[in-house]
Amino acid sequence: MAKGQQHLDWMNEKLDLGLSFIKGQVTVDSKIDGQSENQYQQAIYDLAVSKAEIECAKAFLVNAASGTAFDESMASTFAAQMIQQVSSRLASSDDFGLAHETIRLPEGTRLFCSRLLSHGNLAGLGEQLIQRQGDLGKRGLEPEKQLMADTFRQFAEEVVGPLAEQIHRQDLIIPDAILDGLRELGCFGLSVPEQYGGLLPDDREDSLGMIVVTEELSRVSLGGAGSLITRPEILSRALLEGGTLEQKQHWLPRIASGDALCAVAITEPDFGSDVASVKLKATMTEAGWLLNGEKTWCTFAGKAHVLLTLARTESDTALGHRGLSLFLVEKPSTGDSEFEVVQPQGGELSGKAISTIGYRGMHSYQLFFKDYLVPHSHVIGEGQGLGKGFYFTMRGFTGGRIQTAARACGVMQGAFDQALRYARDRKVFAMPIADFPLSKIKLVKMAMAVAAGRQFTYAVGRLMDQGKGQMQASLVKLMTCKSAEWVTRQAMQLHGGMGYAEEVAVSRYWLDARVLSIFEGTEETLALKVVGRRLVEQAR
Repeated sequence: MAKGQQHLDWMNEKLDLGLSFIKGQVTVDSKIDGQSENQYQQAIYDLAVSKAEIECAKAFLVNAASGTAFDESMASTFAAQMIQQVSSRLASSDDFGLAHETIRLPEGTRLFCSRLLSHGNLAGLGEQLIQRQGDLGKRGLEPEKQLMADTFRQFAEEVVGPLAEQIHRQDLIIPDAILDGLRELGCFGLSVPEQYGGLLPDDREDSLGMIVVTEELSRVSLGGAGSLITRPEILSRALLEGGTLEQKQHWLPRIASGDALCAVAITEPDFGSDVASVKLKATMTEAGWLLNGEKTWCTFAGKAHVLLTLARTESDTALGHRGLSLFLVEKPSTGDSEFEVVQPQGGELSGKAISTIGYRGMHSYQLFFKDYLVPHSHVIGEGQGLGKGFYFTMRGFTGGRIQTAARACGVMQGAFDQALRYARDRKVFAMPIADFPLSKIKLVKMAMAVAAGRQFTYAVGRLMDQGKGQMQASLVKLMTCKSAEWVTRQAMQLHGGMGYAEEVAVSRYWLDARVLSIFEGTEETLALKVVGRRLVEQAR
């Protein structure tokens, strides 16, 4: 285990050299020059992804250190895989400023990787995995968190599971049977402090609790349950960051009980990840603020009672993010794919669901505001919150990113479970699919991706509970969401032709996984503008 860590440290040193070289190319007077940065986009992207892979392998090794021999073998083999991938990536281009002899693997590291990544070792690990009936090894949860995981897994299997395929195939809104059950379990209050009626301790964060609940629900259905916690979490964190005492006392208990279902209206047709450039206009009047403009990809907007809406309160666009404020926009709840709200004074808010290939159940809407009146009391922070909406939004999205990583882990686990079950039962050429060496290697690589992603997510969640881990939340989202697409693809492949059938759950998992690298910060934006830029800035 210690050797695996040493090899990762060597690889990390090479990443640091590459980052230092890039910093020298894109900085002017210690500041990053945008034009120069753009010329090195691919290199910065590759370095960010590589950093995510190495940090993920580290987290997996740390968890396995106190586990069984199987845990250690899985973690060490995954570390070897990440070293090989990163080494190959760095050797592929001169843009990293690294001479080939600099990144040539030391003999000990080369032997470490070749031994663990040999087909024989991988197939042997796959055989152990099958004998363990897919048990991925040490999960590393405290008893309280394990109880939470068990409780929500049971709910997901008994309540969500029987409805999951119907929701997906008929593109239904999440039924009340799921919403009511999650209300009873306190699911919507996981990010609301106990003093406001939630489950979050008043004196500390509990990201890990939210993570394991999200993971278990997503394991059965991403669109039917796994994403329900995200919006109340983003809104709660924004309120806790910038809301007045009166706003917290009014809204947080309603969010925690599930009486106020939430949606987030940030993205616009011309501005997605570029949040600072949003154009929805808010004009102050004596009665309140009039909202005019358009939002898109507002998930769960129909069913929601309140929309967390980012709008421009300063007409001077040169102010950028400093001219934005956050509004709590109330509306009636509806399960319809289209809705229209007309206020007594004539203001209008209309919405239309966007047809999507996956992630069904929540429904994402295009929204149109026309002189829609929002009271002064519904600006987060009221007068003190004007111009600070961007910061409150980012505070909410930090939690959203770690939660998306948890969703990715759940989707991966669900797809892996389906694939292993099918591979053991289905026979071709007189043998179960799982008995073929290629299948064993596929399965163990999938299992490593799931287990490593889970431990990375847990590690970052614990870090966030200490008030740290802002960049790591982006790293883990980047890593797990990419992994989810690969794992669900392999699960489909192991099903053969049946994997392409709509009636088989793995096709739904694959479609759902595709959205994970898009929302809560696209893969490219996180890699370039969040992770990559921070890494370059911090490089020596």
